[in-house]
Amino acid sequence: MSETDSQRESEPESEPAPTPRTGGVREVKSAGRTVELLEVLAERGDRPARLRELAEKLGVPRSSMYALLQTLIDRGWVRTDATGSLYGIGIRALLTGTSYLDSDPLVRAARPYLDEASDALGETIHLARLDGADVVYLATRESHEYVRTFSRVGRRLPAHAGALGKALLAERPDELLPEGELEQLTPNTHTDRAVLAADLAAIRERGYAVDREEGVTGIAGFGFALRHDAPATDAISCSVPVARLTEEHERQIVAVMREVRAKIEATASRR
Repeated sequence: MSETDSQRESEPESEPAPTPRTGGVREVKSAGRTVELLEVLAERGDRPARLRELAEKLGVPRSSMYALLQTLIDRGWVRTDATGSLYGIGIRALLTGTSYLDSDPLVRAARPYLDEASDALGETIHLARLDGADVVYLATRESHEYVRTFSRVGRRLPAHAGALGKALLAERPDELLPEGELEQLTPNTHTDRAVLAADLAAIRERGYAVDREEGVTGIAGFGFALRHDAPATDAISCSVPVARLTEEHERQIVAVMREVRAKIEATASRR
């Protein structure tokens, strides 16, 4: 049977009882499925998905998935190719994400200080937030010396594999480290929990995190948790190519980023 035929099937679908939630509020099944679908498409990035893949991934009949996709296409949350067989995240997701960044008080407070750090150091500056076992980039100021081929805003990186995430993990007990296998992004990524725990202990003593090609080969990072909240959920970092990193430049980076961190924390606390 072709995929088109299966799309037209009238498959019986029994909806399980709504899942109880904290406080007695029950999850709306259709809303939960919609969010799960958008999250799957967002995670795939530039790899569009077929109807069959999405139906199998979410465990729903193809007919139901097809109807949901068409609804989201009509509203701009999902896009499809000329053949109508490949699906990706739509432009409405971008508009909503932009609205999130524009309305977030910390992002607004941090912007001028990210510019200040970028001007002082000439390197790439990031602001990110912890989300589960990952950090999500909220703002970036790119270096004039080297330019990446993609924007980091909205992208995710495992928290254990970079300066931003390690700075935030160090604000928490080791018992709260991400569960499961630690993903290896480069040969220098900490995948041994004991090694990671020792690194986090050093970060607590030092006051900031150092990432030497642990997230991206050829790039070193220096991460600083923003402690206006406890435990910290946001951090800033400076990234620099290791080929250009000298001891003097490292000292300059640490001094500037500490000063910028203090300014952001003071502004965020006042707000």
